Parts: sequence; structure tokens; C-alpha cells
Amino acid sequence: MLPLLRRLTVPSIVVLHTVPGTPTPGQRALLEAIADTAGALVTMTGTARARLLNGYAVDPGKVVVIPHGSAAHTDRPTPSGAGPHLLTWGLLGPGKGVEWALRAVALLQDLDPPLRFTIAGQTHPKVIARHGEAYRAGLHRLGAELGVAHAVEYRPEYLDERALGRLISSADVVVLPYDSIDQVTSGVLTEAVAAGVPVVATTFPHAVELLHDGRGLLVPHRNPAALATAIRRALTDPAVAARLARSRPAPARWPDVAAQYEALAAGLLAAPPDGQALAGPWPPATTVPGASPAWGAAG
Repeated sequence: MLPLLRRLTVPSIVVLHTVPGTPTPGQRALLEAIADTAGALVTMTGTARARLLNGYAVDPGKVVVIPHGSAAHTDRPTPSGAGPHLLTWGLLGPGKGVEWALRAVALLQDLDPPLRFTIAGQTHPKVIARHGEAYRAGLHRLGAELGVAHAVEYRPEYLDERALGRLISSADVVVLPYDSIDQVTSGVLTEAVAAGVPVVATTFPHAVELLHDGRGLLVPHRNPAALATAIRRALTDPAVAARLARSRPAPARWPDVAAQYEALAAGLLAAPPDGQALAGPWPPATTVPGASPAWGAAG
């Protein structure tokens, strides 16, 4: 990527989906070189921007936060009466923490009507290349061992936007039990919040930023009991459900996100060749609730 950037004769915008909290020397040098060459850097969260500025030699004037967009999921179907529906989705692989959600489901078998858990998404191509379907097969085995296989539906096919929207809207709770303590951007989290579905998530950085102040239920990593308790509260406590619905943040729709990129590009094109394209008119980093200057242990 760096050689390509250096050959460009027009301003460039580089979007950072992740910012390593504990980079190797090579990762640090590469990211700093990209930042030096690019006209602008976009992070999708304030946490990622703070980490970039605190941990790397990067010009703050180049770094802009433009959030991950979301589709307009507006329809909620009539409840089927088949029991509460728990959902997780996205490319599947180790680190998604689905095994912890399965263990949580095993602790919720007393719910009446019984809980249904949908695991939607294809296995990540890189996981397929290295390990085949070993992770998915392990989930099937674990579900059988826990006695919850009957309550779990796997949807391994690709879902287009419309089908995914229907699936999300059918959920009573979305669970994101990710193992990562380093994930600064999650499109799945963004879509779930935009759809207005209560979210139970582990404390990965994007979840902490987006679900603070009661906007979701945050639990420790790799803790099925805590997951089960939070899911139960979201499903059975009307006060909790009402609070989650009332306090969810307004999502950024894709047209709004596109407009922000258009404005950023216009600013770069209007700047003098040796000028600071982003100085002045571009907003500074937003304050991230709970963020710490000691970014290395966060994600």
C-alpha cells in the first residue's frame, strides 16, 4: 500500500479499520509512514483516534473521525410467539467468542418460553484457508455437549442487506461476546445499535465507547455467567429493556457518512499543496467516555 500512496499525484484518504494498541516495530513504522504520506487518515471511533495520536508519531491535523455507517432497519416484525430470540452475526472464527455465548445459553434453559439462539454468518476466508471449518465444528460439538443444540440455529449462508435487516429486526437481544480487548471498530455493533435491538457485549473498546452510560449491557470477557445474567436482564426486566431502548445513540446512516467523506475530500482538494488540509474547519477528536491516555492496554 505504501508504494502506491507514494506514487499518487492526488491527495489520498486512508481509512483505518484498526489501530494496534501494542504494535510491533514494523507495524508502527509502516503506519507512521502511511500517515506521513496520506492526505488524511480516517478512524471510525474516537477511541481509535485517541490511540493513534497517543501511541504513534502522527500529525493530529490529518486525523478525522467518521463513524461506521449503518443501513436503515425500520421494520420490526410481529412477534412469532416462538420465544425470545438471541442473535449474533458476522464472519465466524476464533476470537468471536461464540463458545461463551453457547455456555450462557446453557444457563438460560429455564426461560419460558425457551430461548432461541441464531449464529449467522460465513466462516472468515482466512480461517477457512488455515483451519477449514474446525471452529464451527467445535461450536456444534460444544452445543451438543451442553445440551443446547436444539436451541441453536446456524445460518452459514451469505445474507444480503434486506435479509440481514429482517434477521436483526427479529432479534430480542444481540450478543457480541468477542474475546478481543483491542477491537476499536465493529460494524456488527453499529448495525445492531442502529436497528434498536438491545445489545449485550464484552468490554471491547468500540462497545465501551458506543454503549456507555447505559446504552447497552457490558460484561467481562470470557464470562458465560455474566453474559447469561445480562441477557436475562435484557429479556425479562422491563425497566432494563425500556432504558436500553430510550438511551440508544442515534446511528450514522450511510448517506450521512458519504457526505462526511465528500466534505473531507473537498477540503483536501481545496488546500494548498503544502498546506494543512484539515487545519481549522475539521472537528477535533471527541471525548471518549472512560478513555485513558494509557492506550496500550485498551483496544
